[in-house]
Amino acid sequence: MSATFTHLVSWFDKVFIDQFDAWILLGFVAQAFFTMRFLVQWIASERAKRSVVPIAFWFFSLGGGALLFLYAIKRQDPVFIAGQGLGLVIYTRNLWLIAKEKRASMNKVD
Repeated sequence: MSATFTHLVSWFDKVFIDQFDAWILLGFVAQAFFTMRFLVQWIASERAKRSVVPIAFWFFSLGGGALLFLYAIKRQDPVFIAGQGLGLVIYTRNLWLIAKEKRASMNKVD
């Protein structure tokens, strides 16, 4: 085994095994939510044969963003905190606009 490979295995063990705890698990769950939003958007667009952003995209964004925000606070990462914090505002605003539009369209039907 080369020294480089040994160093790489040691690094992998330190990063992915030694420091594994509930917070790391939360980070992976949060990242899974973020991945799901892109998967949902891609499938919806493929079905419609045009670019579509379904409401589930925004819910996965909000869920993943909230969990990643908590994770970033725990890790005390100011860049990550600022980025996810702003994202939460944007995701919440989009869901608010969608709900407002839905309410308006329901009132027109009456």
